[in-house]
Amino acid sequence: MSDDVVTWTRHERVLVVRLASPPVNALSAAVAAGLDAAVDAFEISDARVLVIVSDLPGFFVAGADIKAMAGFDEDDMARYLVSLRRPIERIAAAGRPSIAVIEGQALGGGLELAMAATLRVAGRGARLGLPETRLGLIPGAGGTQRLPRLVGRGRALDLLLTPRTVGAAEAHAIGLVDRIVAAGGEEEAGLAWAAELASLPTSALTAVLRSVDDAHDLPLTKGLAREADRVADLFAGEDAREGVAAFLERRDPDF
Repeated sequence: MSDDVVTWTRHERVLVVRLASPPVNALSAAVAAGLDAAVDAFEISDARVLVIVSDLPGFFVAGADIKAMAGFDEDDMARYLVSLRRPIERIAAAGRPSIAVIEGQALGGGLELAMAATLRVAGRGARLGLPETRLGLIPGAGGTQRLPRLVGRGRALDLLLTPRTVGAAEAHAIGLVDRIVAAGGEEEAGLAWAAELASLPTSALTAVLRSVDDAHDLPLTKGLAREADRVADLFAGEDAREGVAAFLERRDPDF
């Protein structure tokens, strides 16, 4: 299935979404609509993991569509932000894991898209940042909220208040990306990671995602209570029964 600038294909239990909007994968209205359609496809499928990659060497997504924004009035800008935030929020809220594969630049809205994914893998040549203050703006698709949750207040302010970008090594050190790989190996690493996750039961993956979200959003006692409830629910389900039986029988589970 495809849009002109966003395509998606199924690789066993993984849905791979590819961005190809030359020259820099700017987040145009067409790209936002394509991403939204790709999330539709993911939601109605039984794929267990979503992977987002770029088909443009040197760019994951370079940012928002600045050329289009130059002609916007306030109403146009509000509509554009709604169209941009919708697929990003849906990726973040999905009950199944997602992986952003970052090769090259992930700036502004591109980094906001990557941060909405569950996990991020980057090549050693990647550059990441939120340089919106250079335009007299701030990130408008979740950057001010997700960056502090990933890297902490001080490090987030360092990136949000200045237009500087960070390389893969620094991004990994501060927790902005989860794995770094040699340049050129980003997609292979992302797909291998996705395949590993996809071999596990969706029920357990979803429970992990929800429980970790609770760790951010709830007091400890409530988070612990929800964790215990999820363990009980999982234990009563077929996946746990199969997992335990496979362990005892010394075979691979069939999830």
